Amino acid sequence: MRVVIITGGSSGIGRGIAEAFVKEDAQVVIIGRNKEKLKSTAQAIGLNCVWQQADVSKRNEVTEVVNFVVQQYGNIDVLINAAGFPRWLTTSTPLDEAEQLWDEVINTNLKGTFLMAMAVAPHLTKPGGRIINISTNAAFTGGNRPGYLGYASAKAGVHGLTYALARELSPQGITVNAVAPGYIENTAITNEWSEEIVQSIVNQTPVGRSGNVGDVVAAVLFLSSQKASFITGEVLNVNGGLLFGR
Repeated sequence: MRVVIITGGSSGIGRGIAEAFVKEDAQVVIIGRNKEKLKSTAQAIGLNCVWQQADVSKRNEVTEVVNFVVQQYGNIDVLINAAGFPRWLTTSTPLDEAEQLWDEVINTNLKGTFLMAMAVAPHLTKPGGRIINISTNAAFTGGNRPGYLGYASAKAGVHGLTYALARELSPQGITVNAVAPGYIENTAITNEWSEEIVQSIVNQTPVGRSGNVGDVVAAVLFLSSQKASFITGEVLNVNGGLLFGR
């Protein structure tokens, strides 16, 4: 039975990934900051899903949760870094507020991904371990409108981190990749978007529809599989053709 850690696993894309791995008979550990949300999600998914409360931007909490997983299950096969969020931040934001928002976004999206990868790497199955980082096409475009200074920067950093981790870990048989979704409906982020914004994005998408969590899950399952053992250091765009060639 594979052991899979998923940060941000109590909602949206992270929850969809957790549900999919449990269906594939994996032991899943979801991590997040909201205890009640984690508890209800794990109960809904089933016996092979357990939860641990942690803020991935805090080293001591990351260390504790990884130690728990290793003590319980002995090894880790897959790490999915899905924890992250944007904050509305533009050049018009007052500098003191802008710095606070910047730190929040960078600490969770980028530092959290770094800390989890560093803590988990020594315990990953060799060969066969997998790290998959969830990014966004905003890392390439800067976002679909102003306001994503922090988020786009953090996720672009995740791409650089993915490349560097692939250099470090691929010789051990551990692959490291990222998935960069476009517009995905029914997530905490996109549920706040207006119908006008959503329709504008769909109109620009060659396949003519919005994405769903299942589209991202399919990419993650593939990259975590043995079939993808020769793929590492890649950013897989899942956006219906809204952005390609990067």
